[in-house]
Amino acid sequence: MRIKTKILIVDDSRIFRSAIEESLSGEDDIEVIGSVRNGIKAIEFIRSHRPDLVTLDIEMPDMDGLETLKEIRKINASDNNIPPIGVIMVSSVTNKGADITIKALEAGAFDFITKPEGKMLAESIEILHRRLVIKIRYFASRRISSYLAKGPVRLSSSPVYKQKSARSGTMSARPGAFVSSRIKAILIGVSTGGPRALAEILPPLCEKVSVPIFIVQHMPPTFTQSLANSLNLRCSYTVTEGLNNSVVQERHVYIAPGGRHMLLRRRRGNILIITNKQPPEKGCRPSADVLFRSAATVYGGDVIAIILTGMGADGTKGAGTLKRSGAYVIAQDEESSVVWGMPGSAEASGNVDKILPLENIPEAVSDIIHRLKGAGQ
Repeated sequence: MRIKTKILIVDDSRIFRSAIEESLSGEDDIEVIGSVRNGIKAIEFIRSHRPDLVTLDIEMPDMDGLETLKEIRKINASDNNIPPIGVIMVSSVTNKGADITIKALEAGAFDFITKPEGKMLAESIEILHRRLVIKIRYFASRRISSYLAKGPVRLSSSPVYKQKSARSGTMSARPGAFVSSRIKAILIGVSTGGPRALAEILPPLCEKVSVPIFIVQHMPPTFTQSLANSLNLRCSYTVTEGLNNSVVQERHVYIAPGGRHMLLRRRRGNILIITNKQPPEKGCRPSADVLFRSAATVYGGDVIAIILTGMGADGTKGAGTLKRSGAYVIAQDEESSVVWGMPGSAEASGNVDKILPLENIPEAVSDIIHRLKGAGQ
């Protein structure tokens, strides 16, 4: 018998609560144990019937999603011996919804989904099922793995959560793998857990370097603009969405627009950002693989690629292309990742030079850049 992940649904719409519950029915590893209309009711329910995971509406009367998330985090902090309650935000596709969602993700929500719009009920239920079930299972795997890691037994059956490599925190043993003499750009691929990870590492990274930074964060349209706005307030760089045919400038961070690939092209002595709606790769658009391949053509090996927390394997093939050009590749370690899918896949491919905790990445990048500058003098 499979362990069931216990779900609490929180939304001010009774119809939408019912749609979420229906979308999760029939899954033998997921059990909906409650459904309430606002944050106040949610906290009351949690105190008497503790769920594993909450699906949390953004906009509700009496206590909204952000306030409820803060209260859930307080409950989690009150007992470190119990696995924390996770939160998946449920957002409308509006500027306000996107802005609040980014704040929630930066504050520690596991992930988010968008509400289906203008669909028949049966179609909405199917969309919710597709969006929610995979995220719930990733959360459950991570939650159990993290909890068991505190004891003598470690969960190792999941293909996503591999054991840490013996190379964690060390240089690659492959001689001559990194040949660049000057770093001209930094590339970042990230998905689940990204907004919080980026909010942590981008401000110190922008203080330590001056080269342009390019980011692929898996998000739909509107949300990447909200993410750029939030990070722009935190960073000394200018942080924007990448605009088609715009000229790349130093001390700028460019985030791939939701729903569009972002790639780089050299034209008349300038490096340009190109965005398009070519087919997704591995289900991703934007795709880190697309950005990484184009950067290898434009910059050769003169880049540092960073693969952060996220589901799936996006960035792995692109990292291989960059490594063959002589680039340096860093992956976030498993312990500090929300999901060790993308960095774990890259590490398993043999194309990672260094595996680091999130907080150590900015200093490592700075060290690499200054070491190369010194070697070139």
